[in-house]
Amino acid sequence: MKKLRRFLLVAVALVASSISVDAAKTVQVKSPDGNIIVTLNTQKGQLGWSVSRGGQTLYTMEQVGMKMAGKAVGTTAGSVKQRSVSENLKPVVPLKSSDITNAYTEARIAVENGTLLLRVLDNAVAYRFETKVKGEVEVTEDRFVLRPAIEVTTHVQQPSSWRTSCEEGYTHQSINEWQAGGRYGLTPALFTGADDLQMLIGETDLRDYPHLCLRPTADGAVESTFPPAPKTYEWQGDRGFNVKEEASYLAKTEGTRSFAWRYVIITDSRGLLTQTVPAQLAAKSEISDVSWIRPGKVIWEWWNGAAPYGPDVNFKSGCNYDTYRYFADCAAKYGLEYILLDEGWAKSTREPYEGNDQLRLPDLIKYCKQKGVGVILWLPWLTVEQHMDLFKTYAEWGVAGVKIDFMDHFDQWMVNFYERVVKEAAKYQLLVDFHGAYTPAGLEYRYPNLISYEGVKGLEQMGGCPPDNTVFIPFIRNAVGAADFTPGGMLNMQPNLYASRRPNSAAMGTRCFQLALYVVLESGVQMLADNPTRYYENDACTRYIASVPVVWDETRCLSAKVGNHAVLARRTGQKWFVGAIQGTNEEQSVRVRLDFLPSGRTFKMKAFVDGANAGYQAMHYNVVEQNVTSTSEVEIKMARNGGFAAVIE
Repeated sequence: MKKLRRFLLVAVALVASSISVDAAKTVQVKSPDGNIIVTLNTQKGQLGWSVSRGGQTLYTMEQVGMKMAGKAVGTTAGSVKQRSVSENLKPVVPLKSSDITNAYTEARIAVENGTLLLRVLDNAVAYRFETKVKGEVEVTEDRFVLRPAIEVTTHVQQPSSWRTSCEEGYTHQSINEWQAGGRYGLTPALFTGADDLQMLIGETDLRDYPHLCLRPTADGAVESTFPPAPKTYEWQGDRGFNVKEEASYLAKTEGTRSFAWRYVIITDSRGLLTQTVPAQLAAKSEISDVSWIRPGKVIWEWWNGAAPYGPDVNFKSGCNYDTYRYFADCAAKYGLEYILLDEGWAKSTREPYEGNDQLRLPDLIKYCKQKGVGVILWLPWLTVEQHMDLFKTYAEWGVAGVKIDFMDHFDQWMVNFYERVVKEAAKYQLLVDFHGAYTPAGLEYRYPNLISYEGVKGLEQMGGCPPDNTVFIPFIRNAVGAADFTPGGMLNMQPNLYASRRPNSAAMGTRCFQLALYVVLESGVQMLADNPTRYYENDACTRYIASVPVVWDETRCLSAKVGNHAVLARRTGQKWFVGAIQGTNEEQSVRVRLDFLPSGRTFKMKAFVDGANAGYQAMHYNVVEQNVTSTSEVEIKMARNGGFAAVIE
């Protein structure tokens, strides 16, 4: 995208009703298309609602309310005022679409000590509290119980404690099976019902508050749960801390404020891959000039051990000037925007102002600038917390951004740390990529220099990153925001044959699976994790990866089934890219139509397809070229744990 624009909200229609509805009567709030109906429970002390789609009740929300400063918020519905809204949104970093239509019906419901806002979209229901309690308060309870009215399978990450990097694999269980395990679950959490019904639970516009989690109940429901505020803690090394004692409250915050939106997206497998609900609920950008925010691809040295070995390598590899210059040359050759210097670039992880003796950091930054390549520096979060002035210094050096790692918590204090970081970085026009991070929850829209989060079981896990988990990521984790999965492995192996370690790092799945990830997955800074030597040896694949944008004008889902396969077509300008992945141990064939192409014209499609032996030798692929039109149908054949990647122009 040649020019990034401010996150604009352009209202095209607004119909409001100022009529108060008697809470003693049945109150319904309907989606713009009338298909989703929310029926409020108006009984005293029982604030909640039921949600139906097409006449079928899907779930109920019960016991919705908060407690702060000894006062209840919610519990009983009072007067209700409704309005209808339709507007256009233009995200600064468009991961799915550069132009989003946002239509919803909103109800403002009077409750004790505040207001409940309820929004009903054609594919989601969301609510938030606006409270009115004087002064600073301690929030001691924030509760809802979500009770599915249908049988569901849950797809959830389940950490073992409140300290987690949010990189667990997904579990796939009934609510009763989940409850028997005794663990809480991270959001977003996906509930799958019959006939491809998908319900994705999450939150956005989180501020000065802990991140939402879920806990199963013994009677087949799930309820909200949060990490308590830390009261006392102990530092561990250069990057971590353990909470020794928890406070008696979830958060200490202003009593008059808005809290996060909690939402349930209601759709099917295909709809999960194209919905934009988190963007539709997000707040406006607080950065007025966003012209400097430059999404792009990054070549990265940690995964491959910083050890190039090609015939043109005549230097000792490592975290030194010659090695990083070699990486910068590779980035420049393929038109990549950035290189990332991970752990080891500094003399000490506690000292962020001086590169190691072999790095010659000022010379390296100058060399990269001459090549048109930006530099991103890795840092442990504790070093950032203790040196908040480093952003000013890095801007003076000419650094483009920072990757901040190992937060591993999402209580109120850590949520506020994220915001302090991106605010300070924005002052000096620096990008931020959070690792060891919780799921995106709206800060990336208010401060779009927050270009990506990790919080995903990605390629750095090597043998712990199987395709049967990765295939869930587009439907759950990427459904709510950018995920720094770090794809691009050129040494490919089937899971049952996997054996690898750095510097000869390998990726599970076929070569085409890896190529397709650049189309299927979403991140404002998409990594190339492998060695420059391997990228030179696989020039055709590398040129394809380098050509795939990281921001999109339009996204279409051509075929999808949660946990099985995903086929996406994405457009930037006049060029379309198609990516398909599958995560099963059986070959698959999916037939898709190219009716998204303009009619009356002929296009050339260049495709990377799994070779005949890719189910065993995962490196095997072929390149196929053919002419296509809007009436064409293409059969996508994928080996087990395979993929398909194409460009149409």
